[in-house]
Amino acid sequence: MGSSSKPSDNPSKVIKTEPLDYKDAKWATLVSITFKDPEGKERLWESAERLTRPKGCDLDAIGVAAILDYPNEPHKTPHIVLQKQWRAPADAVVIEIPAGLMDDGESAEECALRELKEETGYVGKVIEGSFGVSPIMFNDPGFCNTNLKMIQVTVDMSLPENQNPQPNLEPGEFIETFTVPLTGLYEECVKFEKEGYVLDARVGTLAQGVEFAKRWKLA
Repeated sequence: MGSSSKPSDNPSKVIKTEPLDYKDAKWATLVSITFKDPEGKERLWESAERLTRPKGCDLDAIGVAAILDYPNEPHKTPHIVLQKQWRAPADAVVIEIPAGLMDDGESAEECALRELKEETGYVGKVIEGSFGVSPIMFNDPGFCNTNLKMIQVTVDMSLPENQNPQPNLEPGEFIETFTVPLTGLYEECVKFEKEGYVLDARVGTLAQGVEFAKRWKLA
């Protein structure tokens, strides 16, 4: 599954931007936080907050680092599953990993496998042990309270259900799934930017991690 389209192929664009009254907000809102600093001085902070976190849950969302596994081809370079999706706040096509918001009553692992199947068609398996599910991470803690867990998943490409994966996208979702070699992820990110895409920070961070491991021979 390759990367075919270019940013210029996507006709989506922002038509207008205007202030949003908090009473009309469905997904996020702004709050004013009063807090005391380490010296006891009272200060104010502005923050965005999601309105979608399930009640009783401490998690907003998950991201899926899905690696294609070829058990019948042990020397084949592993590929990572990526997506192209136009995003209104960025007014650009973004290179992303599969991701999504938590549903009521589901675990982070269940959410990850559900979103992977819905968005890409792939059937995956969460990696066993502590590496499979990351600690809770905050996307931009100086700006908002949104958090997530990264779920590491393998996709067994010898299984029949992964031979011709078909996504089941929701209305209004327009996602193109593709894969790139994991070892060349950083170089691919540099190329994506030159082609006019923008990068989701999770993709960029994964790419940097792979590059750190290569350059400093950590493995």
